[in-house]
Amino acid sequence: MVDAGTTDVPEISAEWYRDIVDFAADTPQPVQWFAGHFTEAAILLLGALWLVAAVSRLGGGPRSRAYALVTPVAVVLAYGCSEALKVVVDQERPCRAVATELAIIAGHCPPTGDWSFPSNHSTIAGGLAVATLLLSRRVGLVAVPVAALAAFSRTFVGVHYPHDVVVGVLLGALVTALLTPLLARPAAGLLQRRARHAERPVPDPTPTARR
Repeated sequence: MVDAGTTDVPEISAEWYRDIVDFAADTPQPVQWFAGHFTEAAILLLGALWLVAAVSRLGGGPRSRAYALVTPVAVVLAYGCSEALKVVVDQERPCRAVATELAIIAGHCPPTGDWSFPSNHSTIAGGLAVATLLLSRRVGLVAVPVAALAAFSRTFVGVHYPHDVVVGVLLGALVTALLTPLLARPAAGLLQRRARHAERPVPDPTPTARR
């Protein structure tokens, strides 16, 4: 086990981290440039894929529209769970705990207090991938590998252990998959009630003339 802050990190995760960072350092400069930018841009790309899937559901019935509306709420709640775990676990970043002698693609290590476990980026990526998949299987099948690459890139650029990103993806995916149907049920009911109310005929305010 490797001591990282107040948390013991599995030795195998620390070893994989060193191997991946060493491999990343030997890749061509264009690959490093792409990885350094992709690790942040991937979340925007996943958000765009979710938006495409959500727009396709907004023209459907109450259940379809409810799913489109609540999936981002589920992703935000998954992110909240990730932040809560960070505070409880307070695991130091690998670029500070085990790789102080290595040059990482990210350029600099996040400051102490910006804890490593789990990866917020990976949590959001996993949540957005599942949210997109729930809305559109076709678009979701594009989002899933993008999310996997986004998670891996966090280790590739040197700011997370492998177990940080694996747990992050699983956390985001599971929370989103579990909460979306729970949140969609009352949301669909509310949309149905509003639709029925809108369809009710408006009474004519003009009084009927007496004969």
